Amino acid sequence: MKKYQEFNLGNVKLLSGKILKSAKLVYKTYGKLNKEQSNVIVLPTFYTGTHIRNEGFIGKNRAINPNKYFIISINMFGNGLSTSPSNSDKLQHGSQFPKITLWDNIYCQHKLINEKLKIKKIALVTGWSMAGCQSYQWAAQYPDMVKSILPFCASSKTSTHNHVFLEGVKAALIADVNWNKGKYKKQPIAGLKAFGRVYAGWAFSQDFYRKKLYKKFGFTNVEDLLKNWANDHAKNWDANNLLSKLKTWQLNDISKNPKYKGDYIGALKSIRAKTILMPCNQDLYFRTEENRFEKRFIKKSLLRPVDSPYGHCAANPGNDKNFQKKLDQNIAELLT
Repeated sequence: MKKYQEFNLGNVKLLSGKILKSAKLVYKTYGKLNKEQSNVIVLPTFYTGTHIRNEGFIGKNRAINPNKYFIISINMFGNGLSTSPSNSDKLQHGSQFPKITLWDNIYCQHKLINEKLKIKKIALVTGWSMAGCQSYQWAAQYPDMVKSILPFCASSKTSTHNHVFLEGVKAALIADVNWNKGKYKKQPIAGLKAFGRVYAGWAFSQDFYRKKLYKKFGFTNVEDLLKNWANDHAKNWDANNLLSKLKTWQLNDISKNPKYKGDYIGALKSIRAKTILMPCNQDLYFRTEENRFEKRFIKKSLLRPVDSPYGHCAANPGNDKNFQKKLDQNIAELLT
């Protein structure tokens, strides 16, 4: 049995007007589609995630239960599985890869679900971080198709502060002398390690470090954690892939497209899906205040923030049992 499936899109015209050549989406499904096609859950991937990481949100004892639901886990462009700088057509390889938006991602995910899988309705789109951002995009881009969404530690528009945070980790990466404007012959390892070390300061809250919760992960001290984050990024990620998705993240805005023409509030009002917004109050870059603003305009929405010293990484499977419990409760409520 294949570990995953591929959907070949051919050449895709992007929101920018450029063409993504020989595009493909890599995805994996879990469970079975019922006759009514009423049990579909879509799980996009997060920034450093793949469908494999998404399996941490799925389980027979979880709200996203493969015995009950047909789950479609879709890898976003740039993550190294779906079309990315590292695996694209030779004319768009590496630094030549075009700018991708969440509109482009969801346009292609819709083609997969509607044309390939012949599915007309989605019970729930949910996900963490950039995956949550995609859930808003789904609900605004195809409001008649999506019944409910649950973005957690995410937003419908990347804030200015969030944008600046991303510029910081980007600057750490491209300072490597081997970066060569993305035309590197070998990975800029020093830059990737710097990227990981800087990111670790944002991924968790101040309380996480004050309470030395890194020891629960098996780290003796902060330096051990920083080395782990540095080595993880250097070992597992292509620099151009990381920066491609980072640009997608910075461009996140459900209104910046032909459908809404920059009318952000109008785009929020267009969301018909039942919505539960689930931020972490200690998240340092997807702030609860952003979700509080969104709730004012998304008609059928609830705001359910959670406190956790793990900050943005409260949502990472296995980190915070309380967050996981509340996530499952909220998902179950939407699927009832």
